[in-house]
Amino acid sequence: MNTKQIDSRTKWSYCVGATGRDMAYTLVSLYLITYIQYTMKLTVAQFSVISGCVVLCLIWDAVNDPLMGIIIENCHFKAGKFKPWIFTGVLLNAVIIVLLFSLRPQGWAFVAFFGVSYLLWGMTYTMNDIAYWGMLPSLSSDPQTRNSLVTLMSIFICIGQFSVAGILPALVAGNAVRTYRYAALIVASCFIAFQMLTCFGVRERPVCTTSEKLSLRKMFGIFRRNDQLIVIGISALLFNIGNILLIIFAVNFFYFEFGYAEGGKLVFIFTVMYGLGTLVSQACFSTISRRFNRKTLIKVCISVITVCYTLLLLFGYATPKNSILLNTIGLIIFFFQGLWNLMVIVMLNNTIEYDEYKFHERHDSVIAAIRSFAVKLASAINQGISAVVLIISGIYTTSQKISQLEIEAGKGIISGSTVLTQADAYIRTVLPYQTLLLRIGMVLFPLLAFWGCYLLITAKYKIDEKEYIRIVGEIEKRRETEQHIR
Repeated sequence: MNTKQIDSRTKWSYCVGATGRDMAYTLVSLYLITYIQYTMKLTVAQFSVISGCVVLCLIWDAVNDPLMGIIIENCHFKAGKFKPWIFTGVLLNAVIIVLLFSLRPQGWAFVAFFGVSYLLWGMTYTMNDIAYWGMLPSLSSDPQTRNSLVTLMSIFICIGQFSVAGILPALVAGNAVRTYRYAALIVASCFIAFQMLTCFGVRERPVCTTSEKLSLRKMFGIFRRNDQLIVIGISALLFNIGNILLIIFAVNFFYFEFGYAEGGKLVFIFTVMYGLGTLVSQACFSTISRRFNRKTLIKVCISVITVCYTLLLLFGYATPKNSILLNTIGLIIFFFQGLWNLMVIVMLNNTIEYDEYKFHERHDSVIAAIRSFAVKLASAINQGISAVVLIISGIYTTSQKISQLEIEAGKGIISGSTVLTQADAYIRTVLPYQTLLLRIGMVLFPLLAFWGCYLLITAKYKIDEKEYIRIVGEIEKRRETEQHIR
């Protein structure tokens, strides 16, 4: 069996299928709380409980990821190792997404509804997510093929993210309740359609697994014994904390720096920079990774990101408050964060072969679950940071006045233009120190996370390009020897 080559149908079906997944994840992870903040009339206590529910659910979801990896490792269906979970997960998750953005009980009833629904959203998404990412390392063990696959997949991830993160903010102001509901219906439908392409288009490759059933104790043993998995798992957590926070804060930052009416338009442009920067970095990654080693690339990434986040902190204070300058800073940040993200994915996947080399076992789903674990735990931490900053700065209190306007517009009591005018009047009452607190949260926490990730990788991660090639070569020799003996 050739474990290196991948046929064109499988390659494209797998990579294009990522589009709908990231449309769905972006809608919920970036805009569900914004939807609640700007369309639901909730007290600070109720919003705090909802934020706490998100944190707890995401922590559970992060823990649930490796558990889902165990289930996938132990279940083998005629339809394949991964496809049944991808199929079931997408159908259940799509229904819950629609409910989250459509049902609107009031007050504490909404808090209870949200807590249950959000927990179910996370668990059903995990079914799909772990199976989808677990399939990736099983498709090929060739470094260049894997880099190419990750690059192509990441392009479609970027398209999915941008189609939601870029377009939605420009449409919601003044008509938020209806816009979010329609967006949920469209995104849920796209999620199903794109994942059906993966289910029916990918030819699953048989992978070498142990016949022994994988237990929870065995899973933790796999984590403990793989020192490189521990290093890159923590690094991935730190990176995702830094990578997500800027976008989480972006909507509130633009609303309160530029106004409710103008802010939505500027968020759209800024998100275009996000899409463009990430897309270009992903399109270039395969070429760049052939010319420069990861150690050099990570040094460049941390240097440029540090400079750009510092400029973001000083924007409008020590630099002109110019949207062109702001978008240029954003473009550079997103380009280098995109490069770094792909390097983290590749380094994490490489620990699968490292584990197989050292311990003669291969557990794609369990080890791949660490990526999802890192993303979701980072999301939990980021939600906690975001909620604290919004409440302490007083931004949430002002946003609730805007929320009342959006509720009235959704009922047809006032027009969208009235919402925009009155919202801008509320925003003008916000004091300078409040927006400064928002900006510090948007800049300081990401920088601390990025530096932690950089220092850990450079000090402890040992599977560089040459070492990975050596490991794969040793595994291939071992397989050939075992086949010859048989």
